[in-house]
Amino acid sequence: MITFTFYLFSLILIFAASRVITVKNPVHAALFLVLAFFSSAAIWLLLQAEFLAMALILVYVGAVMVLFLFVVMMLDINISRLREGFVSHLPVAGLVGAIILVEMILVVWTWQKPVAEVATAFAVQPNTVALGQVLYTHYVYPFEIAAAILLVAMIAAIALTMRKRSNQKSQKPEQQVSVRRSDRVRLVKMPAESKD
Repeated sequence: MITFTFYLFSLILIFAASRVITVKNPVHAALFLVLAFFSSAAIWLLLQAEFLAMALILVYVGAVMVLFLFVVMMLDINISRLREGFVSHLPVAGLVGAIILVEMILVVWTWQKPVAEVATAFAVQPNTVALGQVLYTHYVYPFEIAAAILLVAMIAAIALTMRKRSNQKSQKPEQQVSVRRSDRVRLVKMPAESKD
């Protein structure tokens, strides 16, 4: 039964991942990506990696995908303009995809020692403890490098969005605080009207 469930979730994951890149509507692509995340989390639960499964659901489905859907629905995306240069970019995209596929095959084919270490660690203690020990001992330098890259990316995103715009209007609090009543209010004396 576990083998059948694994292959079922794997087929759903492959279907959802292929629909993410082939569907024309960006909202549908984001929803298929949610399905792919759920299928990956189910496979991780079958592999007894509960922490990774819950982190995937909470972080990606609960936060990142909601943000993606919000951005995609708020933007007025012209789908016909997105498809204009598809054929002209296809050779470069195919080359990059082939290189990534070869790299992934080489990594999976040659990587043997860390998998045995993780499996041994999971057999002795809970997977959250084993994951923390493996992550912060054997993989501490890649973890630190990934953290530094994410920090640089966050700072770059903030720097790109905080540019000064010429048409932007902003308030000046020092001028608002230093305003006196006589600067804003003018009392006008008018003669009273009499009814004759």
